[in-house]
Amino acid sequence: MSPSQIHERPDQIAELTRGLQLPLPEIEADHIEIVAECLLRAFKDVRAQSPDTVSSGIEAEVTALMEARLNALIEEDPLWGQLVLCVARGKESLSFNGSHLEKRPDLSIYLSARTRCFPLITEAKILDSAAGRTEALYCNDGLRRFVDGEYAWGNREAFMIAYVRDGSSIEMKLKPFLSAAMKRIPPGYLVEELPTRAGDGSSDLAFSRHGRTFIYTNQTTPTDHPGPITIWHLWLS
Repeated sequence: MSPSQIHERPDQIAELTRGLQLPLPEIEADHIEIVAECLLRAFKDVRAQSPDTVSSGIEAEVTALMEARLNALIEEDPLWGQLVLCVARGKESLSFNGSHLEKRPDLSIYLSARTRCFPLITEAKILDSAAGRTEALYCNDGLRRFVDGEYAWGNREAFMIAYVRDGSSIEMKLKPFLSAAMKRIPPGYLVEELPTRAGDGSSDLAFSRHGRTFIYTNQTTPTDHPGPITIWHLWLS
């Protein structure tokens, strides 16, 4: 998009949010856990079926496999099928003020009990330090997009998944990186809470909390501010 095309579009935001009060209510914790479990299951399935792609393919190739598997699971897993309508890869979406019309988060998970205007967003990154794909890139090209209002700006939560190829873990890599960022003024990535482990220990799952400073362009009550966002991190190796 050229600079001349980057401008606020209140009509687009008004239509997208018609009848909605933002930010939307939090997604129930047990639903978040189901999403995490199914993301893990889908990754294990595609890794077993396509090990070469998972171990050495580009990010888009792995994510395309994940999209296909997650949609297939809707037919195979009754619980997942009740929770999710469909999963879309690279679905175009708007930034918080409409200045960007073609943001493309990696996966959009459309939940059956939620408005389809604001799916649960999942951004994916490869972690491979030998190839220069580190936790810094994970945050700069992924996490930052949620803080700045490019992705999931109407929601209170989102997912980030890492395809880990170098043995990295959240505790070993992401937590120290965000801890250092948190000490800046203002805190890098607007970190409010460092990653906290979650789940039953069968996966490398944690959540962190981040502030957001942008303003909704068409909300007047009860607040124009989106409040913080909880990012669920699932690192898959």
